[in-house]
Amino acid sequence: MNMKNVLLIALSSLFMLSCNNGTKTKDTANEQASSHNHDSTSQSNALKIALDGGTKWIVNEEMKPFVLAGEDLVKHYQSENNTDYKSLAEKLKLQNNGLIKSCTMSGKSHDELHKWLHPHLELVTKLEKAENEKDSNAIISQLLESYKTYHEYFQ
Repeated sequence: MNMKNVLLIALSSLFMLSCNNGTKTKDTANEQASSHNHDSTSQSNALKIALDGGTKWIVNEEMKPFVLAGEDLVKHYQSENNTDYKSLAEKLKLQNNGLIKSCTMSGKSHDELHKWLHPHLELVTKLEKAENEKDSNAIISQLLESYKTYHEYFQ
């Protein structure tokens, strides 16, 4: 097992524990996400997310504003034909940090949300590291798909 995989497992475990306990950590989601880089996308993991007996999972009210604000940031960026993708990545990181810090979910709904969240965090990290506008545009399209996936499985 290479160092990248060990780090991913350790950080994912830490993230899940802090979220399950409802604790507020000073570690940011993006520090965790930026410490690893994988090629999985929200689309590939969407196949693994399961509905709750045919209905969408309920996300805690205190978490929803962070998801919706992140989605609005991406949509606004795209509609304005913005090119400052580094700034967008920073703003998305802030929303993701708030989402993680506000997590009080547990059980199956929590587990299913993580199936969406981990690839989503990786996309934001990829956007932050993008080297040109062409690459960033492809990642932004993936982020929009990620938010679409969120709405398919969560309410």
